[in-house]
Amino acid sequence: QVQLVESGGGLVQAGASLRLSCAASGGTFSSYHMGWFRQAPRKEREFVAAITWTIGSTSYADSVKGRFTISRDNAKNTVYLQMNNLKPDDTAVYYCAAAFRPLSLRTSTMYDYWGEGTQVTVSS
Repeated sequence: QVQLVESGGGLVQAGASLRLSCAASGGTFSSYHMGWFRQAPRKEREFVAAITWTIGSTSYADSVKGRFTISRDNAKNTVYLQMNNLKPDDTAVYYCAAAFRPLSLRTSTMYDYWGEGTQVTVSS
């Protein structure tokens, strides 16, 4: 059983940066692939970024590539999403998720555990 808690969201202006954190409970964190998804108002949940249990293997949505960076610290049971040059279109609730054996890191249904989300609002 894995429990995930996101933090670090807030209200910022366009061009600003935020770093989201996802703290995981349990001793099996290093065995899970981790992902970030987001859901904007009146829109479907979409993939943002993912990282495998092996450090260095990452994947990003085209809309955030070059601006966002996902990383993890297995010793702290924490995954991060560094978001730079934020845009109003980045406004959404951001969710952290964990997948044990996903067929695809970009598919939400492949993830076994989810956090409750943290709100990111970017003003123009």
